[in-house]
Amino acid sequence: MNKIIFITGGARSGKSNYALKTAESIGKIRGYIATAEALDDEMLERIEIHRKSRGNGWHTMEEPKNLLNLFDSLQIKYDVLIIDCLTLWVSNLMEDGLDDKDILKITDKFSKKIVAYKNNIIIVTNELGMGIVPDNPLGRRFRDIAGKVNQIMASVSDEVHFMISGIPVKIK
Repeated sequence: MNKIIFITGGARSGKSNYALKTAESIGKIRGYIATAEALDDEMLERIEIHRKSRGNGWHTMEEPKNLLNLFDSLQIKYDVLIIDCLTLWVSNLMEDGLDDKDILKITDKFSKKIVAYKNNIIIVTNELGMGIVPDNPLGRRFRDIAGKVNQIMASVSDEVHFMISGIPVKIK
């Protein structure tokens, strides 16, 4: 059965660990799509920690921007596929100069690809709209577009979980 699980929450709330544990309970053929780019030493260290936390049994693909093409080119039919994370993907698209309408069009197309994928997918993202209002236009734009992207992806998901201090709360 094709199930889409959407996991959101704040930074360091346990989203990725919960996604990994959930995926390991679903199937043995597991894929992991990482959207992070190692643009500095600190991010490189974070990526390495994530790699180690996955351990063996994972096929990792790194795709910071073109998730549409990646899905078209998948050679393996995974029992479960994790996409981690949408927030970095949105940031990467913004850094490439895409406007909000283009990002939402790509997200809409991507949501249709995910629905058409005939196996389990776990999507990890950050919930950005619960803190203070960003003090600059770019920060507010990022928060707003990430919120819209999250809404699109949550709407096509079978389950939505909100992580709070390592505890998943099922909201859909």
